[in-house]
Amino acid sequence: MGTGFGWSRVEQAADGEWMVRTVPAAQATKHYRCPGCDHEIRPGIAHVVAWPGAEEGGVGDRRHWHNGCWNARSRRGPTRRWS
Repeated sequence: MGTGFGWSRVEQAADGEWMVRTVPAAQATKHYRCPGCDHEIRPGIAHVVAWPGAEEGGVGDRRHWHNGCWNARSRRGPTRRWS
């Protein structure tokens, strides 16, 4: 899937299939809240955007994660439920 920031990749994990896109620091222009640590991702910070694969959700479920939080999610999980 092509996007303005590059290609999305599919990641298989214990919590399902995820579409993941890397956002380089130069392309990160907004503030986001990471569901892994509940801290802010500021503009200029490289991070990832992830959303459930087509069978479990869609682009409307995408969330921005710190790289380390995304990589550690199997050990920690999200800090809060998104509605």
